[in-house]
Amino acid sequence: MTEHPTSHERRQPNAARPAAPADPRGALLRTPEQPVPGSPGLPAQGRSAGTPASPGAVGVPGPDSPGPIGTPVTADARAAATGTPAASGSPAGSQGPPAPSGGHGPTDAPAGSGPEHAQTSATEPDPHRPRPAPEAMGAQSGAEATGRQGGMDRRTGQSSQAPGTPMPMRRDGDRLRFVGAATRRIARGIDLDEIVMGLCRATVPTFSDAILVYLRDPLPVGDERPTGPVVLRLRRTDRIPEDRDTEGFLLPALQPEPDVGITAELCTVRPGGALNEVLRGVRPVFADAPAARAALPELIGDDLTVPGGQRAILAPLRGRRRVIGAALFLRRPDRPAFETDDLLVAAQLATHSALGIDKAVLYGREAYIADELQRTMLPETLPRPTGVRLASRYLPAAETARVGGDWYDAIPLPGSRVALVVGDVMGHSMTSAAIMGQLRTTAQTLAGLDLPPQEVLHHLDEQAQRLGTDRMATCLYAVYDPVAHRITIANAGHPPPVLLHLGGRAEVLRVPPGAPIGVGGVDFEAVELDAPAGATLLLYTDGLVESRLRDVWTGIEQLRERIAATAQLTGPDHPPPLEALCDEVLDMLGPGDRDDDIALLAARFDGIAPSDVALWHLEPEDAAPGRARRLARKALSRWDLEELTDSVELLVSEVVTNAVRYATRPVTLRLLRTDVLRCEVGDDVPQLPRLRQARATDEGGRGLYLVNKLARRWGATRLSTGKVVWFELNHS
Repeated sequence: MTEHPTSHERRQPNAARPAAPADPRGALLRTPEQPVPGSPGLPAQGRSAGTPASPGAVGVPGPDSPGPIGTPVTADARAAATGTPAASGSPAGSQGPPAPSGGHGPTDAPAGSGPEHAQTSATEPDPHRPRPAPEAMGAQSGAEATGRQGGMDRRTGQSSQAPGTPMPMRRDGDRLRFVGAATRRIARGIDLDEIVMGLCRATVPTFSDAILVYLRDPLPVGDERPTGPVVLRLRRTDRIPEDRDTEGFLLPALQPEPDVGITAELCTVRPGGALNEVLRGVRPVFADAPAARAALPELIGDDLTVPGGQRAILAPLRGRRRVIGAALFLRRPDRPAFETDDLLVAAQLATHSALGIDKAVLYGREAYIADELQRTMLPETLPRPTGVRLASRYLPAAETARVGGDWYDAIPLPGSRVALVVGDVMGHSMTSAAIMGQLRTTAQTLAGLDLPPQEVLHHLDEQAQRLGTDRMATCLYAVYDPVAHRITIANAGHPPPVLLHLGGRAEVLRVPPGAPIGVGGVDFEAVELDAPAGATLLLYTDGLVESRLRDVWTGIEQLRERIAATAQLTGPDHPPPLEALCDEVLDMLGPGDRDDDIALLAARFDGIAPSDVALWHLEPEDAAPGRARRLARKALSRWDLEELTDSVELLVSEVVTNAVRYATRPVTLRLLRTDVLRCEVGDDVPQLPRLRQARATDEGGRGLYLVNKLARRWGATRLSTGKVVWFELNHS
């Protein structure tokens, strides 16, 4: 935004007048310096305030006018605007000696004659009206001011700057405004790329024509102290697209797009080298300084050069505890050089960028830890138990809070059963996720003991009380038996599940609500329900059905209607696919319906038909292994699986022999035919068998070795009444 402050300073009599700027056609309009005959000079106070200003006088700022950012007014320009001689003693904008105070110069003309007189009287604008800042007021100082004045070339009258190119900043006010705007833009970034991009976009083209940002690879986090050598990687480059020849300097080698180019270049900072010394000094330096001249080849390579004459600044990026990179600001050779005050600007940009990068790295590490914590707390993949298919979803409350206390789990149990668990710890933070992980681990351990669902919730309640007095959670624990086609459910203050029948009817199961886990002193009750083949059970957390816009029971009814409507799309004889059903359920959420984490677990009950199950009870006697082989042979013949007879007889004989050796009660033998053939042998001995390498002189100890070699997979599970040893074989 261009400011137009009002200046109330009046021009003094006999003062030198400025040269008029170039008109649009390029001709330099000059105002004669002679007064009206008969008077020593035309004082500024005597001119008419209402006289319209000529085009050549419009936009001459007052002495305190800051002008637009990047187009400051220097002492020469002030002298030209106010009529006060410049510090050098010559009037600004004049090409020869100043006119005599009496007005008797070689170009004297009668008063009021010719257009020059009208233009002279119009040169003084109204001192009480705002004066717009010029668009090309960029006078240079020192050696670079020779031949140029206010952005104009003395000899040609043309602007010395390329069209659209920002002028260098000369005033402290311009620099302060630029630094304020640039730091605000840098501070808006939340991650590393946003902060680096903010630095590049804020400085190009306002402060520099190009910028190179180098960062340590890898970036240190917090108090980490890397042990290896310091390596800088070119993280990002940005520049003004170059259309003109710049005499082979570094700028043409940069790509026009910031995120394209030599972004993979690495630079190793040698201990004791020139680059290391510049980085340790922390302060920005000009590229023509002795230290920078030796450091730049180490940073950008020997094949590339930078423009000379203080047109490059090397600024170390120092974070909270160490230097984390460097920024190189560049200007084209045809542009004005940096000034000493620009080092302070570069230092401010480097400091704010480095601190922002430090915070972004810390935030990224925390987000990574949160993601890893949540990922490890939830199951990576769901098991594939016999007779049931599973699908799940998890949605965090927000992207900025990607961890929470919601969890789900599916745990295979002995007897081809499966435990389905869903829970919700109060809150959605790192603490909630940690408590959730402890409760989930406890639930897995209790499930391995094959405890009833109500006993599992009781032990979870005790564990929550040991973790703290305010550790509250809700949980629903269900056990599905595919052989009996039954499901046993116990609830601890959790929303009830929804069961979708094969015909398309959806119902909310009536289960005892119970008290949340962590209350203490509460008995939990389990209920056993039918689980027909083809039915789908949906377990979820309250984030799916409850929000600020609706209560939990309204959300449950909407969920039931949504599931029923989805089932109608596939017909009464074909249940909807589980993955598509989960997506449809989540689509019911509106823009304001997500206030909490969401965990969703869907189970399709396929069951195991009675014709695919064979169960026998064997007395613990020496004849039991032989009888087990004969029964298994008959079952395989009935199922047309004779190709597995030899393997099954051998493995069944070994497992049953180990069971009857120590058992005191009848041993159970069960064969299940699904996509695999599963054999289960149960006894009343709680000690689990261990695989060991038998010695050459041992008569036994090779039974489990054979099972491990021939079976697809095998295992042993401890029960409350003993144990079950099982193995699986593939069949065609």
